[in-house]
Amino acid sequence: MKKLGLVVNPIAGMGGRVGLKGTDGPEALRRAIELGAEPVAPERAIAALERLIPLKDQIQLITYPGEMGESEARKCGFDPVVVGEVREGQTTAEDTKDAVRRMVELGVDLILFVGGDGTAGDIHDVVGNRVPVLGVPSGVKIYSAVFANTPEAAGEVAALFLSHGLPFREAEIMDIDEEAYRRDELAADLKGYASVPYEPIMMQAGKESSSGFETADQKAIARWMVELMERGRVYILGPGTTTRAVAEELGIYDSTLLGVDLIVDYRLMKKDVNERQILEAIEGRPASIIVSPLGRQGFIFGRGNQQISPGVIRKAGRKNIIVLATPQKLSLTPVLKVDTGDPALDGELRGYIPVITGYMQTHMVKVL
Repeated sequence: MKKLGLVVNPIAGMGGRVGLKGTDGPEALRRAIELGAEPVAPERAIAALERLIPLKDQIQLITYPGEMGESEARKCGFDPVVVGEVREGQTTAEDTKDAVRRMVELGVDLILFVGGDGTAGDIHDVVGNRVPVLGVPSGVKIYSAVFANTPEAAGEVAALFLSHGLPFREAEIMDIDEEAYRRDELAADLKGYASVPYEPIMMQAGKESSSGFETADQKAIARWMVELMERGRVYILGPGTTTRAVAEELGIYDSTLLGVDLIVDYRLMKKDVNERQILEAIEGRPASIIVSPLGRQGFIFGRGNQQISPGVIRKAGRKNIIVLATPQKLSLTPVLKVDTGDPALDGELRGYIPVITGYMQTHMVKVL
């Protein structure tokens, strides 16, 4: 009987919609709760586990108590082996590390974890590449290549691995400095490599940064985007260097590189906003969302821009989503992806969408 280890970081991703760019550390978590953040990891864990229900009598599920896996497993009908102890509502990185130590001792065949890059790094500190791992994306920062595209995809890959077997590949784990991230600086280091089940369609690639060669293309895209802008419309400007070029074309040089800004009448209305502030700003007003895909991963929603939530997307409307990407970026990401946290909305966003790739230039690109 195959053994599956399950670890849920219950606070992973709580800082996303409230614009905190993460919840590493007690102060960040306290601030997120003050701003009304709610847990997202439990639901995403359940979405992954539901794909494993057909195998529940064929695998042994080993997990940590309460909100770190046991609760989610029991909701899906599993009778897990529960190891260790945890203080409900006060989980830490050390709990994650202790959980995987115990699972390794029990000889698990795969560790399925729910979290972000920080959780991936904590697990790697313990297991290295000795045991295969698979990430269910739930954090704000999900740049590492150990994650599946969506929670459902993670469940599918885990089921394939446990029932039929899959080959392995070495996938990078990125260590993102969260404090720098909050200062609008992206400081990423390679923490190491983990062994993951290889499934090229459902697993995400590692992030790739923009190159200096893209600058001219970004300026051309920005010039055309500014000409398309309308007075009276709220433009929700997502993170990235391509979207920042739009702000600079407008003469706005203090926009947010890694956050979400609001532009109205060619001026910066508010910078680094959260979900609530966006919803308030677009109430009763026409709005457009401007985003650029994450390099090599292709995500336009659900990676680093959770402030643009399902509620914001629905309010703006699919026809008012504007995607910007240089030809070089599109060559690395021939399809676009979404992981909004709302499977129904993800389905509505599928299909083809125009992508602005230069001055008066667009390409139709498929959204998966």
